[in-house]
Amino acid sequence: MWFIPIIFIILLVSGTTFAYLMGAVSVLSFIAVGKDQFLSILPQRIFAQLDVFSFMAMPLFILTAEIMSRAGVTRCLIDLAMSVVGRFRGGLGHVNILTSVFFAGISGSAIADCSALSRTFVPEMRARGYDPYYAGAITAASSMIGPIIPPSIIMIIYGGLTGVSVASLFAAGILPGLLLAVVLLFLNAGIAKVKGHPGGKTDDLPAFWPSLRRAAPALCLPVVILGSLVFGLATPTEGAAIAVLFALVSGHYYKGLTRKMLFDALETTARMTGTIFIILAAISVLGYLAGQMGWSQALASWVDAFGLTGTKYLFFLVGVFLVAGMFMDTPVALTLLIPLFAPQAMAQGISPVHLGIVLCFNLCVGLITPPLGKCLVVVSALTSLSYWRLAYAALPFIIVQILLLLALVYWPAISLTVPTFFGLSVN
Repeated sequence: MWFIPIIFIILLVSGTTFAYLMGAVSVLSFIAVGKDQFLSILPQRIFAQLDVFSFMAMPLFILTAEIMSRAGVTRCLIDLAMSVVGRFRGGLGHVNILTSVFFAGISGSAIADCSALSRTFVPEMRARGYDPYYAGAITAASSMIGPIIPPSIIMIIYGGLTGVSVASLFAAGILPGLLLAVVLLFLNAGIAKVKGHPGGKTDDLPAFWPSLRRAAPALCLPVVILGSLVFGLATPTEGAAIAVLFALVSGHYYKGLTRKMLFDALETTARMTGTIFIILAAISVLGYLAGQMGWSQALASWVDAFGLTGTKYLFFLVGVFLVAGMFMDTPVALTLLIPLFAPQAMAQGISPVHLGIVLCFNLCVGLITPPLGKCLVVVSALTSLSYWRLAYAALPFIIVQILLLLALVYWPAISLTVPTFFGLSVN
């Protein structure tokens, strides 16, 4: 087995695509431990891993986000946010956060939010007298709201891996996502007061009612999605199909619906979906080996030996997933670690819905945490800002997000109140 880590490092350094890297290392691991006789049934295991009904919703939600973002909805959401909070001190910072809340109900992805808003907010905030690194940091930090407020791509992946209701996960993400926005708004207000950030002039702000009218179709999308799921009118896949139809109607409303736009949206959706599914397939091979080698049972014995139960075990997972989020893409970390760690948590009576919100939130914190925070990388690349200076500027946001994460661990009610209110299963 000693040569497997060496091969992994060589392939990683050479820039090999992660899915191919994991697939190659997993197959070699089967051979190294003398389990090569099981390789013949790997295609069946891979298909079984991907043959999950809730996964069918993923490409439809991605397509919905692509259509809405290409139809010109971003400007409408920014105008609405400006009309609501733009007049306060640090107004553009507030607008940045509130726009991410609105955008979260469309995209379901932190990277998508970050990419869409970095080009708009960082230059605008710099022109208004804000430090560009603060502008980049708040853009990266607020984009983390995207995967928490539904619809959420990572919650669909978690639900598919664990069999947990996606509707329950979506409902459970509402309150933590809104709390994250509130915490960021208070932090921005405090920093704005200390650093003397400007507020918006009333004459420069868009009128509220016209802005609300233009943004209404985009704001209705998450209501349509959640309403269909929470009230049992549709499955997640059917809800995603309804969302695509709604996005097409909205695209016509925003006059951005063209044949080329649709083709580009479909092409991007196919590429992103293929990327996610090939990663899921590659890691399922390693998961099968873990089952053959009894790694889950060994982990359970180790956890019992150290007395890691209940909240203590959740704090242990917070540490593991926080480190994983710093270095891995969120779908990769979920697919690799959930089958290993989640069964033990559920065996201890921890709600799988609460666990899902904590771990998804946890991995999202890693998106703005160095050394490889993906959202920081995106902002740095799109704005030509120094990555490490940007990471330093993001430290206050990282700290408050970790504190909120700890609150989610301590008080499961934050995650479970909404799904329980609507009568959705949380166990």
